[in-house]
Amino acid sequence: MQMRALWWLPLVVSAAWWAPAWAAPASAADVPALDARAWLERLRGAATQRNYQGTMVFTAGAVVSSSRVGHFCVADQSYERVEALDGRQQRIYRHNDLVHTFWPASRVATVERSAAVQQPVVLPEVDPRLQEHYELRVIGSDRLAGRAAHVLLLSPRDEYRFAQRLWADAATGLMLRADVLGPDGTVLESSAFSDIEIGGRPLGESVLGPMMKLDGYRVVTVSPSRTQLDREGWALTSVPPGFRLVGCVRRTIGDPVPQASTRPGDVLQAVFSDGLTRVSVFIEPNDPARARQSLLTHMGATHTLMKPLVDRWWVTVMGDVPAATLKRFAGALERRP
Repeated sequence: MQMRALWWLPLVVSAAWWAPAWAAPASAADVPALDARAWLERLRGAATQRNYQGTMVFTAGAVVSSSRVGHFCVADQSYERVEALDGRQQRIYRHNDLVHTFWPASRVATVERSAAVQQPVVLPEVDPRLQEHYELRVIGSDRLAGRAAHVLLLSPRDEYRFAQRLWADAATGLMLRADVLGPDGTVLESSAFSDIEIGGRPLGESVLGPMMKLDGYRVVTVSPSRTQLDREGWALTSVPPGFRLVGCVRRTIGDPVPQASTRPGDVLQAVFSDGLTRVSVFIEPNDPARARQSLLTHMGATHTLMKPLVDRWWVTVMGDVPAATLKRFAGALERRP
């Protein structure tokens, strides 16, 4: 399974369900008097400006994985690392826009300048415009990873998104846990710190040092090139409300590790965002030599739709959104002369 470090998650749940035993009722005495926009700005600032490191656990159904993560900043320099603790060995290091990914078992490393469509490695960006499509409320207080936290609920205003329950550190606003919730209130997937240290000395060398150790690795350079959908001959005529195009690149996609079951290929990737959740649309020529069938599948909250388009093209739509949202994206895709 590909390493996950996702925190932002998507449906409407009845108000009565939102009274879990762990969450004490919010009151003026224990919850800062912040409005929704102030909370969003606090979350956004903490994810990008705080130094932190800890163990993140991702759960989706029967799948559980954990990683050591870290984020550090010094002036205008930003550093991140994600190191898998179980499953297939994988380590990701980022310095500003330069990303190195290592597979130690195969002695393969990829080097990439991150494109505008990519999320940060550890915690994602938050756009205040998400309030147009989600209602944000403080629903209680809790304790997580040894720290006091406020529990927040993001309820979507339509059926195109999932509800999200977030734990924000009371002292700093840093995200400590995020649950993606189904329409009946079940947790589709969860990402949480089991331990975390916030603040302290920035450890940029813990990122730069490993990035320099490429000896003995087969280095694969990945070079996505920015482009535009209309320039490539494509348009999406009617995407779900609130989603807008945030980036488009032509890139190589596939597994660089030898003996992989899929081969890398050149594809067009367009990324759409509603300010919180992202949906990626991948378009590539349909290769008759590859036996592929249309499918709709999911793991946790992540749904994936794959289908041919007029026999010449193969389309993959992926995101932490309901299946109906992906179908609308796929149905809106048109080839222009």
